Amino acid sequence: MSLKTRNAIVTGSTSGIGLAIARAFAAEGANVTINGFGDAAAIEKERAGIEADFSVRCRYSAADMSKAAEIDAMVKEAEAAFGSVDILVNNAGIQFVSPIENFPPEKWDQIIAINLSSAFHAMRAAVPGMKARKWGRIISTASAHSLVASPFKSAYVAAKHGIAGLTKTVALEVATDGVTVNCISPGYVWTPLVEKQIPDTMKARNMTKEQVINEVLLDAQPTKQFVTVEQVAALAVFLCSDAASQMTGSNISMDGGWTAA
Repeated sequence: MSLKTRNAIVTGSTSGIGLAIARAFAAEGANVTINGFGDAAAIEKERAGIEADFSVRCRYSAADMSKAAEIDAMVKEAEAAFGSVDILVNNAGIQFVSPIENFPPEKWDQIIAINLSSAFHAMRAAVPGMKARKWGRIISTASAHSLVASPFKSAYVAAKHGIAGLTKTVALEVATDGVTVNCISPGYVWTPLVEKQIPDTMKARNMTKEQVINEVLLDAQPTKQFVTVEQVAALAVFLCSDAASQMTGSNISMDGGWTAA
């Protein structure tokens, strides 16, 4: 129960990586605010499940990660409900796959807003409280695409490179305040986000589903295995521990060797 006195916000946490991180924090005793879109009944089932399984408090925020005012309100409401926001995980993300000449400008704007700008707005709102309490952990879900590129993902790759830069900058700003700022860069994790992009990649590359999985997704990862959400969550828990207190400004790869080449 290493996080028993801590309160966390995890954005984009109604499924996939974010939900795994929220549950891992709760397992260590943290109260958690989850966030994201989805079926209301399914979200309530997950929220109630976290409370029942781990005997912590779990809130749900429907804040839209493309809207700065809603992000700011989410942080303030969590602080009012729990007394503090000690841990912030910027995990919300969407994807769109298309050659740049056909890439809809509105999709570019949406991806930059949700995958990058939302992290800025959340950090901006959470940092003052963390500095005042002299303790905080900020973790952003980046991607192997924060380090390397793939075709047809201009907005996503740009946003994830931006997350890496934002992480380093804020880490330097709060380095003497007991606050660490890091990002995790997974390779392909089997989540709804990855599953949903397969049809677009099939169309863009004129491939079958099996070809996309084996020749596009897992081709990049020398281990030929997907990263699991539980592995990402375990790393997030470690980054919140005292053992990781001197890790800040880091972009930590968990990609089956993808970026080693």
